[in-house]
Amino acid sequence: MRNTRICAGICLAVGSLALAAPVAGAAADPAGEQTMRISPAKASPGSQVTVSTRACGKETYGKGTSEAAGAFHLFEGDREGVLVGVFVIPTGTQPGTDTVTVKCPPRIKITDTYRIAHRVPKGGIDAGVGAPSGQGTQLAAGGVLLAAAVAGGVVRMRRRTAAARS
Repeated sequence: MRNTRICAGICLAVGSLALAAPVAGAAADPAGEQTMRISPAKASPGSQVTVSTRACGKETYGKGTSEAAGAFHLFEGDREGVLVGVFVIPTGTQPGTDTVTVKCPPRIKITDTYRIAHRVPKGGIDAGVGAPSGQGTQLAAGGVLLAAAVAGGVVRMRRRTAAARS
């Protein structure tokens, strides 16, 4: 009986992997489409955006255009067959979507979009870590509550030990 359960579990695991394999392969390259990758998918004005693509095949050069940032060039990247281009989003750009178009010789043209978000805040975020500034009363109240909890715990432990002795 035990061997039957183990065998059934193994069969279920192998079956699920076999069914998932075609889906994973289809997601990697849907119908052989020419695609590009824009990183980050959500950028802010003043930040750098990287565009990479395999759509150009064996070409070592491509031209790109961003509606927000203008023209840029794509050159061979670290991996073979991948062209990479970089541009900076101008600081005055309004939030929304930006369309990027890449052209490679002889007649390859692909388009993709990404989001331009509000400027990312600079500096630290008040997350409760570090020295408090202007929160002296909150710190004092927290200290008093903590001391009261410790004193209550000590009193409760002392009463139990006294009750256990008699």
